Amino acid sequence: MQSGFQPPALNCPLFPRCLACPPVCGKDAVVHICPSVGWLLCIAGTVGVAAVTAGPGVTNTVTAVKNAQMAESPVLLIGGAAATLQKGRGALQDIEQLCLFKPLCKFCASVRTVRDIVPTLRRAIAAAQFGTPGPVFVEFPIDVLYPYYLVEKELSFKETPRGLLGGVINCWELTTVPPPRPQALPSLCTDPWPCQALMVLPICVQVQQCVELVSRAKKPVMLLGSQVTLPPTPVEKLREALEALGIPCFLGGMARGMLGRDSPLHIRQNRREVLKEADLVILAGTVCDFRLSYGCVLSRRSIVIAINRDRAQMLRNSDVFWKPRVAIQGDAGSFLLSLSQGLKSYSPPQDWATSLKDGDQRKEKANREKSKEPTEQHLNPLKLLHHVDNLLPENSLLVLDGGDFVGSAAYIVRPWGPLRWLDPGAFGTLGVGGGFALGAKLCRPDSEVWILYGDGSLGYSIMEFDTFVRHKTPVIALVGNDACWSQISREQVPLLGSNVACGLAYVDYHLVAEGLGGKGFLLSRQDEACMDNIVQAAQEACREGHPTLINALIGRTSFREGSISV
Repeated sequence: MQSGFQPPALNCPLFPRCLACPPVCGKDAVVHICPSVGWLLCIAGTVGVAAVTAGPGVTNTVTAVKNAQMAESPVLLIGGAAATLQKGRGALQDIEQLCLFKPLCKFCASVRTVRDIVPTLRRAIAAAQFGTPGPVFVEFPIDVLYPYYLVEKELSFKETPRGLLGGVINCWELTTVPPPRPQALPSLCTDPWPCQALMVLPICVQVQQCVELVSRAKKPVMLLGSQVTLPPTPVEKLREALEALGIPCFLGGMARGMLGRDSPLHIRQNRREVLKEADLVILAGTVCDFRLSYGCVLSRRSIVIAINRDRAQMLRNSDVFWKPRVAIQGDAGSFLLSLSQGLKSYSPPQDWATSLKDGDQRKEKANREKSKEPTEQHLNPLKLLHHVDNLLPENSLLVLDGGDFVGSAAYIVRPWGPLRWLDPGAFGTLGVGGGFALGAKLCRPDSEVWILYGDGSLGYSIMEFDTFVRHKTPVIALVGNDACWSQISREQVPLLGSNVACGLAYVDYHLVAEGLGGKGFLLSRQDEACMDNIVQAAQEACREGHPTLINALIGRTSFREGSISV
């Protein structure tokens, strides 16, 4: 995010070696780019880096940083700060910034001298990657970044100071911003932080205990969360391990797509019923928070094995609603690999896996039937999502940003493979779409990047179409436009009998995209017969280099009725 703080930072010798990201319209969007970069590159030693100006530039990123914390994304946020001598003197954008981020970040620091820049950044990057990944924050007072002669001029440095105060100022300046040495800066920037995997690995005794428990199970099931995609285990090897185990899996977060689109092991429906029936449950990077009803969905008769990098997350609500037989603090992917090696001769009961897949297919058939039901007005959103799912190419990558419409998409739209699904995670932040998609397209320029938006969430990042256009970053945005905050209305109206503050308008979002230089398409009930043609036209426009938005006017269905996330 460009400002007076960035020029010296972005023009250092190190920057050309980074994955350069174009300046965006929203300061929160620049941080939302980082998780997608960190997850999609998925290389040990890789973090997403964002740079913002001091004061409001920093405070505008708080929500995005909290989202990165809860999504366990390695992010380095670099913020500007008032000059060191001007701290507390009413300088422009001079606020106490570290106190804002200490509750959110694994590491916070303020660089006070030039010699501290590299060591501080190395400590920050190591903290972002160690154990459970997360955000870190480093602030740079502006006098630490600019060339010596500019600082000397701005602070009125005098070669022969008068009085004690002048001498102190000169002494401070020479200590903090020493005179330039042409050979010094390259030496600081040519020794980058070495790539290395930093995590706690499961110990052999614990793995062997789990091997014995799984081998005796008649109805085992696994729940995989985003952590399984983290280094050091490549997702391709993890997929092979899961297929060798043959245990039915539910996939969540970035783990969606891990088994492809049509794997017999991937179960997408009836999770609550399956967990009540299972006799062994493996929670691999999955947390018993609101998404699993705080652990209430687990049967007290089931043997539960929990594996997580974060001990607090691993044992969330275990003292109330559930209790693990084995709890392992370590890397979930490495654990599953070791488990597969220990169960080479294991063959799970086929009737269990078959019954789950049969139930899955019956539920999906019922969903397809529901997609054929007419709505009072506009398109049935389930029908729209089924059509889009059928038209997604193998190189597609999905970004999810919304409430009710995105919640429906999670049941219907299938990513083609691992690391092809980006959602905000447990915090449920609206507005991640523009930043996530920009990062995704930069990391995977050959992918067809889709953003599935609710019309409420679109308002947070629609201006990033200007960024997409300026920097020739073609993506496709599909907006489920029902003129309502439906996720809220769905629970508010039955409980309180009022739709107050939930109503929006059927805005011409496709015209907004065109006004920013992109291509816009309107999809309404009148276009239902040629729905595929319009979606394919949008895909063709994207392949030609145009950022594209499909404004789909949708009605309301009873799908997900009663779903309240609190």
